Amino acid sequence: MAKVMEEFSEFLHEYKVIPLAIAFIMGVAITTLVQSLVNNIIMPTVTPFVPGGAWETATLTLGPIVWSWGAFVGAIINFVIIALVVFMIAKHFLKEKKVTKK
Repeated sequence: MAKVMEEFSEFLHEYKVIPLAIAFIMGVAITTLVQSLVNNIIMPTVTPFVPGGAWETATLTLGPIVWSWGAFVGAIINFVIIALVVFMIAKHFLKEKKVTKK
């Protein structure tokens, strides 16, 4: 049993599983934070400009086709903000020089 635990410990260190798990947990937390920012701060500011005033249920109907564009726009804003935050974090912590082509 001690051998298995030693191999498991080596696995955790070699493949950097713990930092990866921490990054995943932080990613989930920041996603929740950004969703709250978009849903509770940004989109209510946009709501007066949305026909009908309810951005979450805003739709475009063409015959039998109904597009729920309001929720999609909210998801796009979530993605852009999360991508920007990840970019800024990566830029700050990974200050390595870019590899140049030879």
